[in-house]
Amino acid sequence: MFSIVIPTWNNLAHLKLCVESLRRHSTADHEIIVHLNDGSDGSLEWIQTQGIKYTHSDKNVGVCLAVNHAVAQARHEWVMYMNDDMVAAPGWDRAFAEAIQSVDSDLSLFFGTLIQPDGGGDRDIIEQDFGRLPASFDAAAFLARCQDDPRGDREGAASQPTLFHKKWWNMVGGYSLEFSPGMSSDDDLLMKFWVAGCRHFRIVGASRFYHFGMASTGRISHNQGGRMFVMKWGITQLEFYRYYLPSLRQPDGGNTPDNPHNCVRPTWLGKLRRVRYALKYKYPLDGIEAWDPLPGRTDWDKGN
Repeated sequence: MFSIVIPTWNNLAHLKLCVESLRRHSTADHEIIVHLNDGSDGSLEWIQTQGIKYTHSDKNVGVCLAVNHAVAQARHEWVMYMNDDMVAAPGWDRAFAEAIQSVDSDLSLFFGTLIQPDGGGDRDIIEQDFGRLPASFDAAAFLARCQDDPRGDREGAASQPTLFHKKWWNMVGGYSLEFSPGMSSDDDLLMKFWVAGCRHFRIVGASRFYHFGMASTGRISHNQGGRMFVMKWGITQLEFYRYYLPSLRQPDGGNTPDNPHNCVRPTWLGKLRRVRYALKYKYPLDGIEAWDPLPGRTDWDKGN
């Protein structure tokens, strides 16, 4: 079984649909852990009636702190982090379980396949419109057509849902606080797993989730995640996706000592941007300062 971590920020309608889909479409009784940021829209009262494990902060502490805190409460070895604006399709957990069995190491990252009304040109996203808000969601059509696209697994990385082993999450340090409130924290996590030696990055084709999109991120001040990434790692996010992850699709799987991308080396583009950003901006905490200079200064409740 998995532990499922869901951070939420006053998105009660989305959260209800998300939790309901997990309860209806899972093959096992997985542990669900919700972190409630604020919760003044009725989310806190609702979650207390559902028998679901939860944590709570009086304000929005951002994705990095919220997810790290919730993962610490997980009782299963494998943990899935998903957003509250996602709906799980039948078979999502069976496909993930089969993916875990197919690899030789728990130093692995698995990702669900997203279905969205607008894929934005991302070839890893299936474009199907089943509604843009919970009130207009066509559940019957989603269940009937969510597996219409025949794609299978693909080596690579996506955003949430993300499945990882709790041991490795803890060893690489989870989400890095300097990326708060959360922009590009996912890509930073990928790099930390890569540097640790992870060479299993897989988008699982049959593990599917409908994604409404932008339920929370449109309401916050965004940190400059791309700038933070290149300052920290010496390469751009695009270079990681263009050169490092594709090396896993080689016949040898990229999991060899002579993979030229085993060690992350700064590029000329990365070096130039580092100089520019260092001279112009207040690395590394200007994003936190603009959002909330004391993000953890609030009342925290472990819930139940």
